[in-house]
Amino acid sequence: MTKKRQILVIGNNTNGCTPKHEKLAYEVGTEIAKSNSVLITGGLGGVMAAASHGAHDANGLTVGIIPQDDARMANEFCDIVIPTGIGLARDFVNALTADGVIIVGGGSGTLSEVCAAYMHKKPMVAIRNIKSSVESYIDGYLDHRENIKIIGVDTPQDAVKKILELITVSYNSDTESTDDEVLDDFNKIKSGEASRMAQKSSG
Repeated sequence: MTKKRQILVIGNNTNGCTPKHEKLAYEVGTEIAKSNSVLITGGLGGVMAAASHGAHDANGLTVGIIPQDDARMANEFCDIVIPTGIGLARDFVNALTADGVIIVGGGSGTLSEVCAAYMHKKPMVAIRNIKSSVESYIDGYLDHRENIKIIGVDTPQDAVKKILELITVSYNSDTESTDDEVLDDFNKIKSGEASRMAQKSSG
């Protein structure tokens, strides 16, 4: 069975989440469900709850990875709850779980998740024209390493369409890289065996 794509949606928690954030996140969640992808969130309120609500209403699968150790802390729209009990360190779990990331606003916690995803070169898109901690990085990079560009989009529909494209490109690139590495290792082994055989013959 082919693994389903896992898309992480991040943004403002209940504090700082506006009706605009909620509407956009709800629509993003709906589009993710329609694409037959799994929605991943931090499992709490605000953007996380709104995206989960949208995916839930569209009969999608929703996963909440929460910082607490009590599954009851998750929002009501999470089908699967993963209580990590590791606090803010769960941002790295969220990022590593994702095939791609969609950013809907957000504060410092969101920026932490973006940094984690950036370090692991996860494809990312961000909805433009909503005040957020990542606003100045949209259509650019977080730092001089230029690991992955945060692509700006204007609508929830564009966000999901673009992240699916980026995930496909990233997957194909990773597969090609892995194949090249395997071939390179094989050639090194062959070269080593040839060298040992030459040494044996000369001895």
